[in-house]
Amino acid sequence: MRKAVLLAALGMLITNYLSGQNQKSYDQLVNEAGQLYDSKDYHKSGERYSEAFVVAGNKGTLVDRYNAACSWALADQPDSAFVQLMKIAEDGHFTELDFIKNDPDLSSLHMDERWDLLIGKIEFNRKDLDEYLIAVLDTIYQEDQMYRQQAQEIAQKYGPESEELKVHIKILLEKDSIHIIKVTSILDERGWLGPDVVGNQGSQTLWLVIQHSRPEIQEEYLPMLRKAVEDGYANPQQLAYLEDRVKIGKGEKQIYGTQLGQDPETGEYYLAPILDPDNVDKRRAEVGLGPLQDYLTSWGLTWDAEQYKKDLPEIIEKSKAQFGGAM
Repeated sequence: MRKAVLLAALGMLITNYLSGQNQKSYDQLVNEAGQLYDSKDYHKSGERYSEAFVVAGNKGTLVDRYNAACSWALADQPDSAFVQLMKIAEDGHFTELDFIKNDPDLSSLHMDERWDLLIGKIEFNRKDLDEYLIAVLDTIYQEDQMYRQQAQEIAQKYGPESEELKVHIKILLEKDSIHIIKVTSILDERGWLGPDVVGNQGSQTLWLVIQHSRPEIQEEYLPMLRKAVEDGYANPQQLAYLEDRVKIGKGEKQIYGTQLGQDPETGEYYLAPILDPDNVDKRRAEVGLGPLQDYLTSWGLTWDAEQYKKDLPEIIEKSKAQFGGAM
């Protein structure tokens, strides 16, 4: 199931870091593979993923390998699908048992004798997990995503200034407040828990709730996330997003270009003020994020560092009005 939600479900776990030149080629090939999947050209999609892994020195992200397996399974190439699935199972990071069992893209593999072996490896990966906390965090994750998805649908149907959306946002914020209490209690008692304890989605959920919390809570738990990344318990990409969120919330320029603003008059999105625009892709690569243009494309934006620097004074003023601070 090659969908954006998979990225969140698997915790955006990155299994390698690529050099700048290879990262660009890798990202281009992966993007092409995704487009081919969407157009149902599954065999060519699988081939593009394979090309990307070759460019990266036979390395790839957990998510991309999973997506490659989906493409190969749908192309009726079970051998190639199992190669990718075994890689992510054997590295010990993949723990999403229910997800893989229920993914319709992989249903053709269920009768293959290798399927039980694969499931056994994933079950082994889960042997030291805290199943109770996983269940608690799964409920939080599902509610977090559900209410935000509903907000998007209501905004599209009734408009961003509608009473319907305002009512829903109130409910969403009430749910967020409950989630924050539960997650901060876990963090205060156990520290920042990684995939080895709460699984990929559970670890992702801890970050999501803090990312969606009030600025003072984001800032309070930022050092804990930094330490978790240093110790290998958390994802550097999650840290990059939270670092940027805290910076913007304090009226400072962001580092990695993960945060967008929205013009209240036009409704158009813009990249919130960023430090040293010329070297943003270098900084992004250091934490495993792809080029800024790839990120902005999904928002209908174009990245031009020179033009951005010219527009920066105007962007800063818009950002001050929206977020506050001196910039």
